[in-house]
Amino acid sequence: MKNDYLLLTPGPLSTSETVREAMLKDWCTWDAEYNQLVQDVRSRLVQLATTTVDKYTAVLMQGSGSFTVEAVLGTVIPKQRGKLLICTNGAYGDRIVEMTEVLGIATTVVSTEESEILDEQRIAAELKRDPAITHVVVVHCETTTGVLNPAKAICQLAKSYGKITIVDAMSSFGGVEMDVVDWNIDFLISSANKCIQGVPGFGFCIADRDKLEACKGNARSLSLDLYSQYKKMEEANGKWRYTSPTHVVRAFHQALIELEEEGGITVRNQRYATNQEQLVKGMEELGFHVLIPRAYQSPIITSFLYPKQTNFTFEQFYQSLKKQGFVIYPGKISKVDTFRIGNIGEVYVEDIHLLLGVIKSFIVDKQELFA
Repeated sequence: MKNDYLLLTPGPLSTSETVREAMLKDWCTWDAEYNQLVQDVRSRLVQLATTTVDKYTAVLMQGSGSFTVEAVLGTVIPKQRGKLLICTNGAYGDRIVEMTEVLGIATTVVSTEESEILDEQRIAAELKRDPAITHVVVVHCETTTGVLNPAKAICQLAKSYGKITIVDAMSSFGGVEMDVVDWNIDFLISSANKCIQGVPGFGFCIADRDKLEACKGNARSLSLDLYSQYKKMEEANGKWRYTSPTHVVRAFHQALIELEEEGGITVRNQRYATNQEQLVKGMEELGFHVLIPRAYQSPIITSFLYPKQTNFTFEQFYQSLKKQGFVIYPGKISKVDTFRIGNIGEVYVEDIHLLLGVIKSFIVDKQELFA
């Protein structure tokens, strides 16, 4: 159950040994014990999202996080007279644009530079200009760069215009404190393999019950029908419509227990923030520079610029770190060369210090790359 390296990525990420061990037992999807486990997962997710638990529900969907994003978009926006305002400043906002094109959803898009936070004034202007908009979607933590967008302010703005709000909190939920009621979020989307520190296999939507109940008949897909999945789980006590990822669900349940044992989201956020702060401090001392200003930086993942006027290559850097027990991410933006280092998962400040030592050794050993 041991790994050769630590994943310093935004998910899939390094999990605890006990989370991995939880997958060693087989489960029957029809068994009452398993379905009760599903119900407990749903309940725990809502409790993480708000203290107003009766107003919200959680729906689990097979597949990666993007499957759940597409399920939400394809279900909650009416086929007739529905229009979505997409706020994007990165690859995951742009992926939402792609999804709506495939699904045939009417949209308007407000784009901001990848290294900047979303522009609230431009969003407000678009809401004022186009009364046909019915829904607004925003990516909270855009892992393209690591920027943390003002999702709360944007949702409050959308509500002032009477719009339904959707937040892609894929890489932030469980690691950044939020309350869906206080933030005016109608549909929040995340995934098993992010800050709750489970393994890949399903995503979930935490939804306002009344708003979800109004979505009957909207779905543009059979298997990605969020409403029908919700009704099945409600009426059949945790049963999924189609085969569920049983091992992944059991691992996620264990991860939820471990989040609670750690002290909840507040304590986990502090750990992630400490990881990120120490990482940036150490990298800057080694001569690297961050892409995102501190004010916009999330505790989830950090983008670093390639050293200027050097022979540095990411592939050589990556392979060297991997041999020493650390896996990082390539950059994802097109205008400048970057690489990314994640701070989430079963990762502690001691791991960050070890990483920095390995990077320092790489610089010393490969001086010709930095000449």
